[in-house]
Amino acid sequence: MVYTIAHTETHTETGIFVEVVIVPDAAAGGELIAEAMADLLRRKPDALLGVATGSTPLPIYEALAAKVRAAEVDPSRARICQLDEYVGLPAGHPESYRSVVLREVVDPLGLTEESFMGPDGSAEDVAAACTAYDRALGEAGGVDLQLLGIGTDGHIGFNEPCSSLASRTRIKTLTERTRTDNARFFDSLDEVPHHVITQGIGTILEARHLVLLATGEAKADAVALAVEGPLSALVPASALQLHPHATVVVDEAAASRLKLADYFRATFAAKPDWQGI
Repeated sequence: MVYTIAHTETHTETGIFVEVVIVPDAAAGGELIAEAMADLLRRKPDALLGVATGSTPLPIYEALAAKVRAAEVDPSRARICQLDEYVGLPAGHPESYRSVVLREVVDPLGLTEESFMGPDGSAEDVAAACTAYDRALGEAGGVDLQLLGIGTDGHIGFNEPCSSLASRTRIKTLTERTRTDNARFFDSLDEVPHHVITQGIGTILEARHLVLLATGEAKADAVALAVEGPLSALVPASALQLHPHATVVVDEAAASRLKLADYFRATFAAKPDWQGI
């Protein structure tokens, strides 16, 4: 089956403004989103792409790199920006998010480090670094497409539960739950930083298109609350309901708690193949 992401202004029957696409598995989700990014670059070669880290978006980056190798898209003028960064890791640390993005996105796409922007997590004045990065995103013309993941507690970026829905790029203290989730990337939990710089929810909502990918049953409750639940600071990802162009891509396992799963499947299946973003 050929999947495309096509923006729907509103789901009038349900009042839900978030577009939800249910795919068979993570690979299909990665291909779908990679094609959306490739289509954006065909229309706007110098687009600013906001990327996320972690294991969930890896199929996206692999599929997009395959399209580059096949000469289906030319990303040479693309720009890449970070969603967040650990505070206190030394420059060049392999698990700093800058290093991860360079390794998983920038290098495979054949881009240079000059195309990449992110916050300085090792700055002496972290608060000033947050303000500077928030300002830089605006001066760059804004993010055209921002990739997002979702935590098991509903966080996006590192905006933990009870984060302000109007928040800007700032330093945040990680919950023990999030530190434990991220410990798999380090030798031990003790090595996971306690603080991060993250784009705020208000900053994230300024991107022109938000695309969230969630896979696996562990994310099912968070996805259902974000998409079908009330707008709430307890579920930061529910802020996507405020955005005029937000797409949530989930596999069958992550969709398993959606009450309107059949509706979402039928709505997406009815869209013409030619509809793009």
